[in-house]
Amino acid sequence: MSENPKYKRVLLKLSGEALAGDKDFGVSIETLERIAEEICSVRNKAIEIAIVVGGGNIFRGVKGAAAGMDRATADNVGMLATLINSIILQDALIRTGADVFVMSAIDVGRMVEPFVRTRAISLLEQGKILIFAAGTGHPYFTTDTAAALRALEINANCLMKATNVDGIYDKDPRKFQDAKKIKEITYQEVLEKGLKVMDAASISLAKDACLPVFVFNLNIKGNIQKALTGEDIGSLVL
Repeated sequence: MSENPKYKRVLLKLSGEALAGDKDFGVSIETLERIAEEICSVRNKAIEIAIVVGGGNIFRGVKGAAAGMDRATADNVGMLATLINSIILQDALIRTGADVFVMSAIDVGRMVEPFVRTRAISLLEQGKILIFAAGTGHPYFTTDTAAALRALEINANCLMKATNVDGIYDKDPRKFQDAKKIKEITYQEVLEKGLKVMDAASISLAKDACLPVFVFNLNIKGNIQKALTGEDIGSLVL
């Protein structure tokens, strides 16, 4: 593992499904503890870490809308699901010895504090781990977009997307045996080819700000540490 991390401040995007492990829904305690331990393992390497976690293991707004719910209402429920996951992840990180703050884009009273950009940056500079909950606080925006937005707001050096494949492919490697891995690609190529790296809004935000997006496989033990310390284990969008 590199002793000189490539990035000083990163935003790690975790899907809600990642917390479910091999379950169909909910949270896998074993997976949660592994993720927490890997994140905490890089605390002493001068890497400032912020996290955005999705809510798909509990509720996904798009699916709720497809089932007949009003889209704005479904997305609001989805934002609450991300809040639940954020608090669960916070607890796991605290139990590994980390100082962790959850900041929410929606007002939830005394449960967690609201997102305030200057305070978030100050906490990161103090070595705290931050978890940004409730997406952007508005319906019709995904947690991918929220991750890109928060990464820009905290001046992150890289947005890291943890997935269930080891990078970006020209087509779904789970369906096509001849899928070819792409080690490095431009934002424009991702948009033009319609590659499912992150949604178009998040890629466009990253493109406008020249924010690197690194995609790696979360399911391989040790990959979170390797990604956060800059090892070449995935694909990069520049």
